[in-house]
Amino acid sequence: MSRLLACLLLLSASTGLFAAERAPNIVLIMADDLGYAELGCYGQKWIKTPNIDRLAKEGIRFTNFYSGNAVCAPSRCCLLTGKHPGHAYVRNNFEVKNASPEIQALDLEYGGQRPLAPEEVTIAEMLKQRGYATAAIGKWGLGQFGSTGDPNKQGFDLFYGFNCQRHAHNHYPKFLMRNREKEVQPGNDRGATGETYSQDQFTKVALEFIDENKDKPFFLYLPFAVPHLSIQVPDDSTAEYTQTIPEADYVHKGYIEHPTPRAGYAAMITHMDKDIGKILAKIEALGLDDDTLVIFTSDNGATYDRLGGSDSDFFESAANMRGLKGSLYEGGVRVPFVARWPGKIKPGQVSHLPAALWDMMPTIADISETKAPEAIDGYSLAPTLLGSGQQKVHEYLYWEFPAYGGQQSIRIGKWKGIRQNMMQKKNPDPLKIELYDLEADPGETTDVAAEHPEMIEKMTKLMAEAHSPAPFDKMPVLDGK
Repeated sequence: MSRLLACLLLLSASTGLFAAERAPNIVLIMADDLGYAELGCYGQKWIKTPNIDRLAKEGIRFTNFYSGNAVCAPSRCCLLTGKHPGHAYVRNNFEVKNASPEIQALDLEYGGQRPLAPEEVTIAEMLKQRGYATAAIGKWGLGQFGSTGDPNKQGFDLFYGFNCQRHAHNHYPKFLMRNREKEVQPGNDRGATGETYSQDQFTKVALEFIDENKDKPFFLYLPFAVPHLSIQVPDDSTAEYTQTIPEADYVHKGYIEHPTPRAGYAAMITHMDKDIGKILAKIEALGLDDDTLVIFTSDNGATYDRLGGSDSDFFESAANMRGLKGSLYEGGVRVPFVARWPGKIKPGQVSHLPAALWDMMPTIADISETKAPEAIDGYSLAPTLLGSGQQKVHEYLYWEFPAYGGQQSIRIGKWKGIRQNMMQKKNPDPLKIELYDLEADPGETTDVAAEHPEMIEKMTKLMAEAHSPAPFDKMPVLDGK
């Protein structure tokens, strides 16, 4: 060994000269109520999404990826804590009415949702093991400030946006929250239009966060609030579609009415896509492309019944699948998922692996070389994303949802079992399982339970094993109470 090499090795041992590369940046973008087929890369014909399509082209696209649940808060809980709905702390939307004195003192106008318990460990808390800077920018929905679910108490250095889901029902709010401080939004009175579009504010703050943390690993969680209703977007964005998307008469119900709702809805998605393009451009300009994993997904399926002017039938938002938001049929829980990491994820891939939002925590743990909590349900998708190692495959994926009648479902390979109306007192058989062969019948049109009693028996057993009684959001037929 030469003297020079010996000196270099000694120096590296004492100063970390040859230390491991810095941990990768992770940008996790989640749309709100975006349907499986509302992106170009998933077959959408009307709505333009070139930047998300680019993520899929330069990375990987999943065709059998699922949300945490059929509505916002429980789905986000599954994402951030790595637990499926049978073990998750939050299993339904629930707004807290009687806020604590600390929350009342902040005069926030909105109560927030059921807060995460202090013992729940989030992805952000996990990443603190390696000194990540962390931000959640957009819609939170897992506990108001001052509660145990306060994002600043759940591992996030910065929160900016809507803490309460109901606050997020208008995209021109009077204020947004920066941690515990109200930021008044100029020119807004929570009407149909305004001067300061919340989606633009989220993007602005996200770009600032990337700039401020470019020299250290960062986790940027972007739970955008679009295309959740109300349909609201700047006029110049809507103008891109008013001449190309036909409108139709309908009876308006719920949320603020938009003069051209189909065009407005498409414009919200395209506006978000342009913001994602800005984030990609910032990462590239800072020379962080090769150090940054970017993921895009949705929290649940698209909206139903032309609520607020939305039109999931016109856009074929769920492709050929049954159900929409609020349903555990495929259209309510199967969502888009694309990921890009230049030099690490081979471009142009399509994966048919069944996976779900609760797989994000162990995936990010693997990629960041941090340790996930032991009591989680997810499996790391790193082998599939990176093309190395053995991919662990779920024996089953499981959901339960004590709303929209009460539902429970399970997927085992090509088989999908679902129970409906479990909380209706007059239901003569609330534990009856419908069975569908997703390969032959992706639209879940033909119940084949009678032909496969052995599969029904297996599903009955696994559904019972997967469910643990919840402290809230109970299902009496399962919990005996």
